[in-house]
Amino acid sequence: MKKIAVIGANGQLGTELAAYFNEQGSEVFRLSHNDIEISDINRVNETLSAIKPDVVVNTAAYHNVPICEENPDISFKVNAVGALNLAKLSNDLHYKLVHYSTDYVFDGEKGKPYIETDIPNPLNIYALTKLDGETLIRNYCENYFILRISGIYGKTPCRAKGGNFINTMQKAARERDVVKVVRDEILTPTSAAEIAKNTFSLMQTEAYDLYHMTCNGQCSWYEFAQVIFRELKLNTPLESCLVSDFPMLVKRPTYSVLENSNLKKINLDAMAHWQTALVKFLAEL
Repeated sequence: MKKIAVIGANGQLGTELAAYFNEQGSEVFRLSHNDIEISDINRVNETLSAIKPDVVVNTAAYHNVPICEENPDISFKVNAVGALNLAKLSNDLHYKLVHYSTDYVFDGEKGKPYIETDIPNPLNIYALTKLDGETLIRNYCENYFILRISGIYGKTPCRAKGGNFINTMQKAARERDVVKVVRDEILTPTSAAEIAKNTFSLMQTEAYDLYHMTCNGQCSWYEFAQVIFRELKLNTPLESCLVSDFPMLVKRPTYSVLENSNLKKINLDAMAHWQTALVKFLAEL
């Protein structure tokens, strides 16, 4: 790929994507919120027309779940209208669109890994607006890759959430006598580095579709924390607890594991096991 525009390039995922694409020899245009407002189609058109990218990679999202609940209009404007604008312009400006969505589009009732053909049932505003964005892209864009991801962590902290789960565990270990983490909410932690590598491979193709792109395997948040505590040698006691032990501010799926079914069909599921990727990431911290 010659020219790649990464929207949200100063975020946790965007930073990693831009760096990896650059390493692979692509000309990368790093676009932050100051450079492009995806909910304004005129600004999007002006910015992307000047760049003339071969691929647009959209990581921009309104994704702090409790704040989305309080601001459904902003959530819809960014997550759905923003996706629609990029989809519409992709046909006019002739670029491939890569767009990231979420495991939260499912309600967790299935209890085993979700594949791309499973019917979504979002439980909160964030998930609903991300699903809306998916639907609009599929209806308005021909050359798209929609990638559902889960439990992301990377070298750059997530600005909207003040970090990622690893940062949260480090902070909790410093400040608390005991750290409690839920054992009955199941996911697949996925490193931004794994997503970057696999995104780059996929967008070399013309296999346009919806994909799940997470590390392999599954764990509870407590098991995720256990590896972090072990590898970083955090000595604060770590205990498991239940979701019901905390006040539920927003409904979330208690099981959101994704199966990379469509990637496997085209022999492009090179995602590592979650624990392998996590240990490697922690060793490099």
